[in-house]
Amino acid sequence: MHKAGFVNIIGNPNVGKSTLMNAFVGEKLSIITSKAQTTRHRILGIVNGEDFQMILSDTPGIIKPAYELQESMMAFVKSAFDDADVLIYMVEIGEQELKDDAFFQKITNSKIPVLLLLNKIDKSDQQQLEEQVQLWTEKVPNAEIYPLSALQGFNVKEIFTRIIELLPESPAFYPKDQLTDRPERFFVNETIREKILIHYKKEIPYAVEIDTEEFFEEETIIRMRSVIMVERETQKGIIIGHKGTALKRVGVEARKDLELFFGKQVHLELYVKVNKNWRSDQRQLKRFGYNQK
Repeated sequence: MHKAGFVNIIGNPNVGKSTLMNAFVGEKLSIITSKAQTTRHRILGIVNGEDFQMILSDTPGIIKPAYELQESMMAFVKSAFDDADVLIYMVEIGEQELKDDAFFQKITNSKIPVLLLLNKIDKSDQQQLEEQVQLWTEKVPNAEIYPLSALQGFNVKEIFTRIIELLPESPAFYPKDQLTDRPERFFVNETIREKILIHYKKEIPYAVEIDTEEFFEEETIIRMRSVIMVERETQKGIIIGHKGTALKRVGVEARKDLELFFGKQVHLELYVKVNKNWRSDQRQLKRFGYNQK
């Protein structure tokens, strides 16, 4: 008997969805930072066993959209309800509600199995944990509730085993050696964007998009040329920094991660360009791969 299915992870920003997916897949597919809205796309991670294929889907954190880019991000979340065989709703200790009532209604009325994962329990005590389990048992009575520390690895294996049990019987959807549905350039873009999220403050990380214009793989080295898009000239100056030091730091750290990811030497060239108001431009958003309403 072979099992296969889509396991879609949703929740508010910063609940640890990407950390959990990377723990399941065993590779760093989704970028992880402490800032909200780190994940902008829906990213599939594929885990294969002898008798199963688990297709994990990490989606953007649920927010109330303020501009076109965020509308597109929420379209990825909506799509996660359409093809799920198992739905994972992640919350963290102290959280009380989902930021979108319509999504919450979909969860509580779901006909498919729902696992509610109560993450970051390493930051709580036993009394608080028991209170939170009681709260979510009443709010989402159709869910199986599991305490979790995705970062520390607590309960990750047990939840993984339970998901396999819930997968429907099915042949594999993807080749058994495939890790994700995303092309190589996507991970180059995301790795660079992660470093920008880590090192820059305020509006800068959210005004940035990455476009890898060249990706040439040779026997011992991959040569890449990526452009960091910003919305204003002032942002360009901040990204580059004094005598280019800030941009160089991004490049050095991204290159190290990419060499680990691809398993070979990487040569990365970074440039910064102004692309005015790209977050509100439907044509630009389509170019960067965002869903349209």
